[in-house]
Amino acid sequence: METNPLQKTFSGWRIWIPVIIGLGISAWMIFRALNKTTFVEVEQGRGQYSWVDDNKDGQVDTHNPSEFQLDSVFGNYNKESVQNVLQNISWNGQAWFWLFMAVVFMVGRDFFYMLRIRILTKKELTWKRSFFVIMLWEFASALTPGVVGGAAVAMFILNREKIALGRSTAIVVITALLDNLFYVLMIPIVFLLIKQSDLFPANINGSGSVQFVFWTGFALISGVCLFLFASIFLFPNLAKTVLGFVFRFPILKRWRPNAIQTGEEIHTASIELSTEPKRFWINAFLSTCGSWISRYLVINAILHAFLSLSLYQHFLLLGKQLVLWLFMLVSPTPGASGVAEYAFGELLSTFTSSALLLVALALIWRLISYFPYLVIGSVLVPRWLRRK
Repeated sequence: METNPLQKTFSGWRIWIPVIIGLGISAWMIFRALNKTTFVEVEQGRGQYSWVDDNKDGQVDTHNPSEFQLDSVFGNYNKESVQNVLQNISWNGQAWFWLFMAVVFMVGRDFFYMLRIRILTKKELTWKRSFFVIMLWEFASALTPGVVGGAAVAMFILNREKIALGRSTAIVVITALLDNLFYVLMIPIVFLLIKQSDLFPANINGSGSVQFVFWTGFALISGVCLFLFASIFLFPNLAKTVLGFVFRFPILKRWRPNAIQTGEEIHTASIELSTEPKRFWINAFLSTCGSWISRYLVINAILHAFLSLSLYQHFLLLGKQLVLWLFMLVSPTPGASGVAEYAFGELLSTFTSSALLLVALALIWRLISYFPYLVIGSVLVPRWLRRK
């Protein structure tokens, strides 16, 4: 009997490759973040360093060590690291409470994901099996670039949980539709509540480029959402026809087999799910909203642990996270590593002038929202494979 390529990939010694990669990425990123340094200006004579303009550009680059030299007499800069910032943070009761709430929101995100997968499988998956599916799905997503995601692995996981391949395909396609639909509906609400000048302040690096990428990405996501909706509910053969036509062009011909397969999968989703009642879709979408809102509230809780934020600033923070998520979605790095941290610092720079504090908060955010899936997945994957 022919072996499924994904099953072959998830067998034997091969499974330890993503496990080792996952744990290695976690350790390396934490080490790099903790050792990130910058030079902070202080009163002259109270610092240990002076600026020497090593590259002769007339600009103070506080992240470039070659721009500074030791000067204990007239120094007006001190060298600080993320470790120093974390040590100097006021770890009081409020900080610990809101960090605990950040973890609660993260758990809430996964709870709603589990609830959604149970709804979409009509409760064929128990809560325990749903937990395994979601954790392994998140593990796969953490190890793959945002532009790839863990969809193929998710179909394999669902299939191994005795969900028919056609239904597994339909479930993965419909989760993509629900996620995109939430995003498309949230953007107009955000711009009704938040000024565009606050969402894209002119003083951040490349503000114009950020807006261009955001609106281009929003247009693409809206197009994908409309395409999936029409293909599943209105014209079942639309995806196969359109993808088959587009990928006939010479420059795209090499990807035509994959495109046709995607069209077949969307057609399968249409057959499997188009006859479901309205209540089914309402419950699935509400669980999607719960998961995404919980995801966003993680950052709100982390910033509120160390900064005093008004109600409007909380709404502004939610809006900025929609921009942040789009950059993570198109990231070419596994789990948006690097891109997420950079975008976090740039977009949230309006909440504090301390670049190192933002780096420290980004590290805390990733420790809560990203690294646990690498560790949990590393533990669960071998156990799940033995069980299967």
